[in-house]
Amino acid sequence: MCGIVGIIANHNVSTRLIACLKKLEYRGYDSAGLAVINEKQNLQGLRVVGKIKTLEFAYAKNPVLGNLGIAHTRWATHGAPLEKNAHPHISQHSIALAHNGIIENYQQLRTRLKTLGYQFHSDTDSEVIAHLIHYYFISSRNLLTAVSKATRELRGAFALAIVGKDEPDHLIAVRCGSPVVIGLGKKENYLASDTLALLALTKKFIYLEEGDIADIKINQVQIYDTNLHPVKRVSKISKCHNQESDLGPYRHFVTKEIFEQPSAIAETLSERISDTSVLVATFGNHAKKIFNKINHVQIAACGSSYHAGLVAKYWLEELAQVSCNVEIASELRYRQATITENSLLVTISQSGETADTLAVLRQAKHLPYLTNLAICNVPESSLVREAELVFMTRAGIEIGVATTKAFTAQLTALLLLALAIAQTKKNIPSSELSKILQTLKQLPTTIEKVLGLNKKILALAKKLVRQKNLFFLGRGTGFPIALEGALKLKEISYIHAEAYPAGELKHGPLALIDRKLYTIVVAPDDGLLEKIKSNLAEIRARHGRLIIFADHTLKMRADEHTSIITLPSATRMVAPILYVIPLQLLAYHTAVLRGTNVDQPRNLAKSVTVE
Repeated sequence: MCGIVGIIANHNVSTRLIACLKKLEYRGYDSAGLAVINEKQNLQGLRVVGKIKTLEFAYAKNPVLGNLGIAHTRWATHGAPLEKNAHPHISQHSIALAHNGIIENYQQLRTRLKTLGYQFHSDTDSEVIAHLIHYYFISSRNLLTAVSKATRELRGAFALAIVGKDEPDHLIAVRCGSPVVIGLGKKENYLASDTLALLALTKKFIYLEEGDIADIKINQVQIYDTNLHPVKRVSKISKCHNQESDLGPYRHFVTKEIFEQPSAIAETLSERISDTSVLVATFGNHAKKIFNKINHVQIAACGSSYHAGLVAKYWLEELAQVSCNVEIASELRYRQATITENSLLVTISQSGETADTLAVLRQAKHLPYLTNLAICNVPESSLVREAELVFMTRAGIEIGVATTKAFTAQLTALLLLALAIAQTKKNIPSSELSKILQTLKQLPTTIEKVLGLNKKILALAKKLVRQKNLFFLGRGTGFPIALEGALKLKEISYIHAEAYPAGELKHGPLALIDRKLYTIVVAPDDGLLEKIKSNLAEIRARHGRLIIFADHTLKMRADEHTSIITLPSATRMVAPILYVIPLQLLAYHTAVLRGTNVDQPRNLAKSVTVE
């Protein structure tokens, strides 16, 4: 969600702090700011409402210079998006703090600090932390000690970056529930909430673990636990590439990422399948032994990753012949679930920092699961580092808040999982396995053909620009894809949309059908095509408007109320991966025509690191 950056160097860091913040714009935010300690050892801050461009204009008019500083992009939680609520927060002109996360006991702390004479200038929970650190600094005269004492009193999830004018030779980072990375440079060091912010400066990172406090100096980084006992954390070279965050010839990151799907899926498949088998070891060294024991799979995820899990349920139960339950992580973590013997927990997250999904994984370590598997797109993420088994989707950096290529890469990974379990348990004939694998190998080429429908889909989007409501239908694996299509449209065009299984049409939703409402239908040739035809007839009989994405074998004529786009033939198993792509394009073009911010839609963040 929010973004944090910090730099200590032997030259002015302000412009680089702003440049690093730009790399975090994809996370979503509504205000921004920075704080630096200047050569006279004074703490100066600059905060604005709006985008980083506004911060750049403010900096040009009133440059704040210093060799030590922190910066922040805020997505409003406690308190409206106002300048007074923007970060960094400064206490007594002495301590500056940037905070990601939520402090659950901030009201009690606020009341206590007010009785101690502290005045509050914001509506945020974050300002409490700055004042609490200052309070302990007065007695200890040591910033590290003050941070340690203050954070022990906080309840919630937080990542912190702190500087103090009385100790201008270091900055401090804290991780508790929200990610923080330390970047290592030459005669300068950095911190950030995401490696992407720092890739232009360094490729060498230390990933803080839960409860870590990092003391960052110009030539040294020392890490402590919550009790200030020194701990060792190994530095790693990031595999991410800075150029992946450039737009290239595309107008928006969402378009770029939609058109990167052939290569993203090719990368996800690369060296993981042969003509006759899935390389089970790509899920982990002991995956084959574990997969042979599995009787049940529990999937936990949020948002689009949840929709990917819903598709995987069909694959796992049909191909691997193991039962599967799919649940939204924020629901699963707060209920007492019955765990079937020999169950595999699968957590899915694009960022690997999704708070609810991480919480499910951490709870699972105290529950009788056989083991757990993370499917993720970010190699250095918390989910990847904490899971027992890991499958990386290799989609590359995804900047657009609304996921596209990471979603189809997740689907590809989940299909490989189903095939790997089926293969290990010998529940799939070798001929059928080979056939699916050959189809997967051809999938990037088939997707290129679907992307060739771009202009036709743009023409359809023009019909939807003024709509206030839309309806999506699908059957079988087409239903989760309809859910994903509706979500994409909501996320970036701000049109209300909902999806239903087509068989539920007569159980209520049919009442919505009239001459104005558009229904968007996913109709692959998956054995349910005749069933969905009857559902379409029900809509046509009521003069409803239809947009159908269908296999060429769907013999239905287009007319003034019905638009049909035929997709290349696809087997049942890969159809969900193929059919979501035109829905992504439809959402994108509709959003652009409506003039919305497609890469950074309002109220949304790329990485939901708090509940």
